[in-house]
Amino acid sequence: QVQLVESGGGLVQPGGSLTLSCVASGIIFSTTGWIWYRQAAGKERELVAVVTSLSTTNYADSVKGRFTISRDNAKNTVYLQMNRLKPEDTAVYYCNSARYPNTWGQGTQVTVSS
Repeated sequence: QVQLVESGGGLVQPGGSLTLSCVASGIIFSTTGWIWYRQAAGKERELVAVVTSLSTTNYADSVKGRFTISRDNAKNTVYLQMNRLKPEDTAVYYCNSARYPNTWGQGTQVTVSS
């Protein structure tokens, strides 16, 4: 059974940084791509960043240049380094695998506010 556990969220001031982690179990981590999504209150879930099995990355325009997605296959973990955070980054952040797109974790709340 695939399980995803996100962590690292919190309250941060505008301009600050956070690093999110997602630990996966029950999956051959290294052979699939990983995606971070976010969902703000009252809005639809949106794609934030993707890292493929070959570690190619892609980003939503709204986070390009500020966020960095990475993966550690030895730790079954995908990260999202978020810098220069803005209030509009406030959302619940979720990780997801390309192989099991219907499996979600509980998410981690990121709140950017002064």
